[in-house]
Amino acid sequence: MQLSALTALSPLDGRYAAKLSALRPLMSEYGYMHRRVQVEITWFIALSDAGFAEFSPLSAEARTYLHGLVAQFSEADAQAIKDIEKTTNHDVKAVEYWIKSRFDGRPELQKAAEFVHFACTSEDINNTSHALQMRSGRDAAIVPGLQAIIDKLRAMAHQYAATPMLSRTHGQTASPTTVGKELANVVVRLEGTLEKIAGVTMRGKMNGAVGNYNAHLAAWPDFDWEAFARRVVESAEPQGLGLGFQPYSIQIEPHDYMAEFFDALARANTILIDLARDVWGYVSLGYFKQKLKEGEIGSSTMPHKVNPIDFENAEGNLGLANALLRHLSEKLPISRWQRDLTDSTVLRNIGVALGYAALAYSSLMTGLNKLELNEERLAVDLDAAWEVLAEPIQTVMRRYGVAGAYEKLKEVTRGKSVLAADLHALIESLEIPAADKQRLLAMTPASYVGKAAELARRV
Repeated sequence: MQLSALTALSPLDGRYAAKLSALRPLMSEYGYMHRRVQVEITWFIALSDAGFAEFSPLSAEARTYLHGLVAQFSEADAQAIKDIEKTTNHDVKAVEYWIKSRFDGRPELQKAAEFVHFACTSEDINNTSHALQMRSGRDAAIVPGLQAIIDKLRAMAHQYAATPMLSRTHGQTASPTTVGKELANVVVRLEGTLEKIAGVTMRGKMNGAVGNYNAHLAAWPDFDWEAFARRVVESAEPQGLGLGFQPYSIQIEPHDYMAEFFDALARANTILIDLARDVWGYVSLGYFKQKLKEGEIGSSTMPHKVNPIDFENAEGNLGLANALLRHLSEKLPISRWQRDLTDSTVLRNIGVALGYAALAYSSLMTGLNKLELNEERLAVDLDAAWEVLAEPIQTVMRRYGVAGAYEKLKEVTRGKSVLAADLHALIESLEIPAADKQRLLAMTPASYVGKAAELARRV
């Protein structure tokens, strides 16, 4: 059976493949190979500038050619590396051999070929490659996806800032809010988490087999290899990798920054699960309608249905993303002694975790763009919930020292259908200042929203 969108084992490369086109060249094995080539070439060129008599600075022509190997890296190049791996049975060594093969016919590079992968352990190449992949995946898919949701929610918060809505604490009628304020709550939560996601420093180490520069110092014992490695890791591309330098490690980079990134991303996803479930509920209550799409079917047997499928799809994929992110966060910072291989196969699933997250963000945006507020339904629910005004009435009563204020309102309202006339009769009987009495009599469930509109417009 040929591999295709229909036969792919993962739905990310099957049913949802078209939605993840931006992420695929970055987080796939092709993307991993591409970054490995970038790291090897960057290290190689930097060695030529280190001042070693045995490796003179490369010519401008050679540098241009080497940078071209990175910039023009293709699927055919990745396949060539895979073909070499069939013989080496070692993926990083296959990258080294492929680079050396591209030196054919170039005497300057052929002469220096043994400086490819010089003093490096495979993890020097792998850890920096993963950092570059994660940074590009974050910048290309995760941050833009979350920012688009934030921008949409902010626009809706402002649009519906003053549109009153009945709250439902514990699923029961509660003090009114506005639609905009409830969306503003999510904006503020997401902005704080996005700041943490964007602020994680992706780190890399280039310190050899057990983190001590053993091989490096064996070759040039008087050279400051740590300072050199720091320059390669920290310098901006293409002279360096533009990453944060990790000075202490075993054979592998400790992956603590990865855990920090995955935890922050999982937190954002949890906030979005909360949002998806709430909007799903509001659609169920009729607070939101969904724009119809020509030809779309909601149920195979019930023609009337317009299901909130985008929010359901988002919730499911956010859960999948978080299951992977949490495993990555808990597993990757752990390694037996100076190295075990359990992280290697796990790291290959970073793209899967980011893929499910990016897919969920796309579904959420689709769903949010379909929503139409049903203000008539909101008004009907508010007008049927006069009992929520028990709170302001008893609070004003308490202000003026009316004994048993809470208990009196509880007796009138708890578990009962309350009419405006019932509350007005109680208010008229109160011994409170006339101005406050008139203010309470003028109050309706729709007007009792506190600072909700102001808070909504502030985000």
